[in-house]
Amino acid sequence: MAEAFLRLSAADRIDALGVAADRLGRPAHLLEKDVWVVWAIQQLFGSSIGANLVFKGGTSLSKAYHVIDRFSEDVDLTFDIRALIPDLIEGREDAMPASSSEERRWSKRVRQALPEWVAGTIQPILQNAIEREGIEAKLRIDGDKLFIDYENLAQGTGYVSPSVMLEFGARSTGEPASPRDIVCDAAGAVEGVAFPFARPRVMHAERTFWEKATAIHVFCLQSRMRGDRFSRHWHDVARLDAAGIAAVAIEDRVLGAAVARHKTMFFAEKAADSSWIDYGAATSGHLQLVPSGEALGVLAEDYRRMIEDGLLATAPEPFDTLMERCADIANRANAAFRAK
Repeated sequence: MAEAFLRLSAADRIDALGVAADRLGRPAHLLEKDVWVVWAIQQLFGSSIGANLVFKGGTSLSKAYHVIDRFSEDVDLTFDIRALIPDLIEGREDAMPASSSEERRWSKRVRQALPEWVAGTIQPILQNAIEREGIEAKLRIDGDKLFIDYENLAQGTGYVSPSVMLEFGARSTGEPASPRDIVCDAAGAVEGVAFPFARPRVMHAERTFWEKATAIHVFCLQSRMRGDRFSRHWHDVARLDAAGIAAVAIEDRVLGAAVARHKTMFFAEKAADSSWIDYGAATSGHLQLVPSGEALGVLAEDYRRMIEDGLLATAPEPFDTLMERCADIANRANAAFRAK
């Protein structure tokens, strides 16, 4: 009978990671972190709250759809807003506020309720699992984020930390979504070792395309980057295009408009000239996916660091080629809307 990876001794885990790394040609520290990512998802979606959670973002594209070839290290989750603040939603299935004043009231309650829910519901689920399984990890909370800090046995360059961030949102339903199986990258690579697996509800990849494309659009209009580790979004959009998912999303005007409406209501942003960014324009013929000026240089440096730490499983395309592809995606999206 196979023994659970996380219950092995440190020495046996190191050996197992080494075997998997050799057989798969993947860095051991990424295979190790991937185990913790899948373990966390397994615990949450195997609990009573799983029915109201949706797994989304880049990690879902990697683990559930297998359309991106980069290692995605953090877990992006949506808790259904209808479950978090049911008294304010009042049975509205689309879970959209009717006015900006209502949005402010909803968002205020979400900002108050979500961190409390993470601390009062998510942390106990994971802490109980840690104690039940006798594994070594510590939990810490920062608002609506929960971090699983584990003792890393394999070393990288430092770009990837030995901590899994679970980031929760609750300003939508997370739909459309459906269940999909996910397994660890190392699953099957080491005889006699069982790795975690899960079956979460996953946001459909077409919506993820528009979520990422509109986020990139905002970055381009603001001419600045907030934080780091953001070049993954451009890589993901290009891979969604290569998989044919971008083309399907571009043709789905209803979906694009829904994402634009949601972001306009809940995530209003200003451009570099202080004007309000029009998300509707991004999904209706005016999408921008390539930044300019200093922001382009900062993006190129982040992309270089991502490649250096081995986050891409296959040979990465040059940065200039990636930007050309993203520009082409924007041109096709814009032309498709104007042609109708």
